Amino acid sequence: MRDLVYTGFMSLDGVVDSPGGPEEGHRSGGWVVKDLEFVPEAWSLKGEELADTTALMFGRRSYEVFAPVWPGSEDHAPYKDLPKYVVSATLSDDALVDGWGPTTILRSTDDVAALKNGDGGAIFIHGSAELARRLSDAGLIDRYHLLVFPVLLGTGKSLFGRADRDKHMLTLRESQAYSNGILKLVYDVKR
Repeated sequence: MRDLVYTGFMSLDGVVDSPGGPEEGHRSGGWVVKDLEFVPEAWSLKGEELADTTALMFGRRSYEVFAPVWPGSEDHAPYKDLPKYVVSATLSDDALVDGWGPTTILRSTDDVAALKNGDGGAIFIHGSAELARRLSDAGLIDRYHLLVFPVLLGTGKSLFGRADRDKHMLTLRESQAYSNGILKLVYDVKR
């Protein structure tokens, strides 16, 4: 059984979209890099994840944003040849980017469950708030790696849905507070 891990940047009020720019169309886009002192230790989680990542998973929109940029990015070079999975009912095979490792389109939550039940290491989901909500609601997320930023945005996509559902209990695996106000929170989903 493979672990499915969501990793992302989140505002204190739960927004995960447009951390680096205005892509989602609200005026607070780019909130990760604005008005915050750079403290290198606060980003150490991203480096730690590299050792555990054996594959990447994206929703269609996040794939379309990352795929043109990450293959040539020095910061993301270790991810280049890893298998990628895009969960989409609409993305066509000819829309996949060449030269970014093997990429498979998964058409449903059932396809994700089947992938999780196979052999291999951890699969990390980057961005992809809507996909993460859907997979969380289906009980498929095993762990959350969150860097929580000291900002309230008031609008944007939330990582967690608001639908009435069975509760998911979490166990804190690791936490750290940094001098610039960022919190590192790593939670396992209790089964």
